[in-house]
Amino acid sequence: MQTLIEASEIQKVVATLGHQIATEYRDQPLTVLGVLTGSIVFLADLIRTIDLPLRVGLIQASSYRGATTQPAELRINDSLVPDIRDRSVLLVDDIFDTGHTMAALLETIRRSSPRSVRSAVLLWKSGKAKVAIQPDYHCFQIPDRFVVGYGLDYNDDYRHLPFIAALEPKDL
Repeated sequence: MQTLIEASEIQKVVATLGHQIATEYRDQPLTVLGVLTGSIVFLADLIRTIDLPLRVGLIQASSYRGATTQPAELRINDSLVPDIRDRSVLLVDDIFDTGHTMAALLETIRRSSPRSVRSAVLLWKSGKAKVAIQPDYHCFQIPDRFVVGYGLDYNDDYRHLPFIAALEPKDL
């Protein structure tokens, strides 16, 4: 595997994003929704840098199952989403590549009548988008490689790594 983004750089950029979000959402009722399971590490670090009262919720979206690098049918479970009616919502996900997951999640969230909905991702794969939307916030743009670490996995392994790494073909 090849390290793409060191842990210290992630922490610095996540803190900067948290401060920006705190400034932009001041005086708004904010709910931060993390996308299970890949965003958990990013979500935990990010909310600790947003110096505002906020609610935290979770939503599950899955299209990768088992030892695969190709997406399958998207499944969304919104049973863990708290009441977001008339609240500003920030959807936090680990990675934006084709954008299909983000588009489906935003559509699901909007059905609950939030005041506003924006999105933040840790990683944005360059040149992969297949939808007209894009994240409102992102920490890093990366090349089209299969990445792990800082919550991202391959076959449920590597989530614990404090950095972002690209797996080599022999690792898959």
